Amino acid sequence: MKAAEFKPEHFAFRVEGRVAVVTLNRPERKNPLTFESYAELRDLFRDLVYCDDVHAVVVNGAGGNFCSGGDVHEIIGPLVGMKNDGDMAALLRFTRMTGDLIKAIRACPQPVIAAIDGICAGAGACIAMAADIRFGTAASKVAFLFTRVGLAGCDMGACSMLPRIVGQGRASDLLYSGRALPGEEAERWGFYNRLLAPDQLEAEALAFADSLATGPTFAHAMTKKTLHQEWNMGVDEAIEAEAQAQAICMQTTDFERAYRAFVAKQRPVFEGN
Repeated sequence: MKAAEFKPEHFAFRVEGRVAVVTLNRPERKNPLTFESYAELRDLFRDLVYCDDVHAVVVNGAGGNFCSGGDVHEIIGPLVGMKNDGDMAALLRFTRMTGDLIKAIRACPQPVIAAIDGICAGAGACIAMAADIRFGTAASKVAFLFTRVGLAGCDMGACSMLPRIVGQGRASDLLYSGRALPGEEAERWGFYNRLLAPDQLEAEALAFADSLATGPTFAHAMTKKTLHQEWNMGVDEAIEAEAQAQAICMQTTDFERAYRAFVAKQRPVFEGN
């Protein structure tokens, strides 16, 4: 399967070299999600597992915002209708689908870089949380605002993942209050890896993604898998898992390429195998 063949209907998608760019593109409403875009994003990230022409992914938003979360009229309204109909099964199908998007982002082997400007709220904040790397701007506002709409802060894995990024106390602050986290505070807390000017955000995210895509991509995929799997391991189990992972990577030609380039005092050219 080639990523360049993907033609999603509910967001923009392009491939630049070996980097896929996913753009949430309903700028007139700050790029909210719908039932259809949730499902299509989930399916895209699931399919990326089988794509050998893409080695990194950038997720961003159009029009100066990242994502305002679930569309009030196209998602929240229908969910209230399901609640009033007593359709618990339909509500659970939806919440499991949103969680499946996060699982798919974490399970795809490519590193995912979120480029975040403007509003990054609700489900948008969870998509950013699920990324491997987050670049933001000082003007951005990240809000896990579920309590603002009468829901729990435990949505799409936030109670598990967010404390691992910013710490338990800070995650509790955000998930109980639903307040917006300004860009500079988000960087200080470790939610953002870098803080950039808005006009540099996409270019820097693409450049970083390209640097990963031209690196030892088999090893990057192994790093991502191990980072994720070790959440459920003790130290002894993690050390053994990493021993096995490195032994596997030592069987790749990229490992030998790096050695031969070092001996020849050259820069290695990795091929992902």
